[in-house]
Amino acid sequence: MCRHLPACPVASSSDAEVARIVASHPEQGWNLLCNGLLVFDDTGQLLPDGRVVDPHRLELIAV
Repeated sequence: MCRHLPACPVASSSDAEVARIVASHPEQGWNLLCNGLLVFDDTGQLLPDGRVVDPHRLELIAV
């Protein structure tokens, strides 16, 4: 889906979240990236093939 240069990383790569946003819906809590990845505010993801990536936000633990 990415048509600019340099091309964004594919949705299955470890750095997929750096792709450009092509549709932003902050009121619904998600962005569509040019590589087809849906990224949610809770850090969860939906890959173009339908696979789900669970939220991976790091939580700080008070000691």
